Amino acid sequence: MKLPSLFDLQVNGFGGIDFQTEKLSQAELGKAVVILHERYMPRIFLTLITNTIDALADQFARVEKYRAADSKIAETIVGYHLEGPFLNPTPGYCGAHPGEVMHEPNIEEFERLQRAANGNIRLITIAPEWKGSAEFIEAVTAQGVVVSLGHTCAEDADIDMAIRAGAKLCTHVGNGIPSELHRHENIMQRLLARDELIACFIPDGIHIPPYALKNYFRAKAPGKAVFTTDCMSAAGAPDGEYMLGSHKVVVGKDRVVRQPGKTTFAGSSLSLDTGVANVHHWLGISVETAWDLCSTKVADIFNIALPQIEVPANWSASFKDKP
Repeated sequence: MKLPSLFDLQVNGFGGIDFQTEKLSQAELGKAVVILHERYMPRIFLTLITNTIDALADQFARVEKYRAADSKIAETIVGYHLEGPFLNPTPGYCGAHPGEVMHEPNIEEFERLQRAANGNIRLITIAPEWKGSAEFIEAVTAQGVVVSLGHTCAEDADIDMAIRAGAKLCTHVGNGIPSELHRHENIMQRLLARDELIACFIPDGIHIPPYALKNYFRAKAPGKAVFTTDCMSAAGAPDGEYMLGSHKVVVGKDRVVRQPGKTTFAGSSLSLDTGVANVHHWLGISVETAWDLCSTKVADIFNIALPQIEVPANWSASFKDKP
């Protein structure tokens, strides 16, 4: 049967290929694209996480060179999600990102990155408690870039400001926060309460337990929740050792992505097709609705038209990973 393709706005790597490394080759990126298509994802935002501005500019330019040389890579990577370095460096909030290179948003730095990306940065995650965030959000929003709040401990006033300036999304709500928080006064509660913002959730059962995901999903107004994976190179690949930029990570039988000696997750190993099945089973919503929340409902935020793809009638049974 024909369905609009899935669309993942946060893909750090796939099929054993790390998109963060300066060693990324065109052949490797092409291999990842083939596997993405096999998993019903012919359209994604390639995501780069916190690094120095020089390193990010080099990586955007590298991927753009590969997009120019390969039409299948170009049609698959329809934009970029820049997740950092304008995030909160406090331990817990910075997650697996290197906090030492995080800093307040700078429009000149962003425009340098946008030039390297040939104008294809479509989404940026920032922590709005940084000085200058309102001006930055207004400036990038005026350029057609969608702003998401994440890796943040923003107070209500910061969130109010960000919304007025044009912020629309929240990145992987329930994650990028310390494991221990005040029971009421915390960033998760503040973001869930904001009907102006669309919440993005990771439905892998690891970043958010299924029962908590059900509660968070119910907390959002209709049309204000979508799903993503924040996946890294282990997605669509076996258990084992992988790299996420300069960090070695280990993925075990439980599919948790761990940095040796640390307790924070380093992305997920989830493929979005399995995420659809998880959303269907755990939230008790129809398969069709679950698919839409991982497909058109995400793409519509960015006015992206998705191709129709052929999906087996028993498509949920065909998943390589089981919920």
